[in-house]
Amino acid sequence: MKREPTGAAVLQPDKTASITGAVLAELVASGYGRLSMEAVARRAGVGKSALYRRWPGKREMVASALGELSVPSEPAPDTGTLRGDVRALLDGMLAWLTHPQIARILPDVSAEGVREPELAEAMRTAVGTPRRDAARAVLDRAAERGELGISPEIALDLIGAPLYWRLSVRHAAVETGELDELADALTRALRSS
Repeated sequence: MKREPTGAAVLQPDKTASITGAVLAELVASGYGRLSMEAVARRAGVGKSALYRRWPGKREMVASALGELSVPSEPAPDTGTLRGDVRALLDGMLAWLTHPQIARILPDVSAEGVREPELAEAMRTAVGTPRRDAARAVLDRAAERGELGISPEIALDLIGAPLYWRLSVRHAAVETGELDELADALTRALRSS
């Protein structure tokens, strides 16, 4: 009879979720630069060893927590048209960038990534690449329909940049009707000639 591992050998999903919540709360409260493993463990009500069993350090812990919050679990939109899909992508990006924790954490972690390239790479792996891959599926379908006139890489940057700039850099609101206007402008820029 095979014996199931017990104790430290088993990572409990509910405890991991609690730790992830504590990481996000600490990032909001303290920022990445002042975040400590001790503070996260204290907030989560666990020992530091529970953190180190899951992640080798602060950088990986933060990237993992933000990946959990940032990477959509639902499939990419498929409205059947480039314009409809772009509008759905903008809705998803707006919801992500205005999420109360993301709105506070993302600009800070992005700035820290300039000073710490390893953090930028961890964030690219845990958040950026999975989000881009989901959006790329939308653009691949548009290309198959003959609707995409530029490279998917440039298209991904064009779709993401305006909302990121407005919300995270300018700290300006998105007014009623502006997502429709932006979707129309982006669709014109992305279409085949």
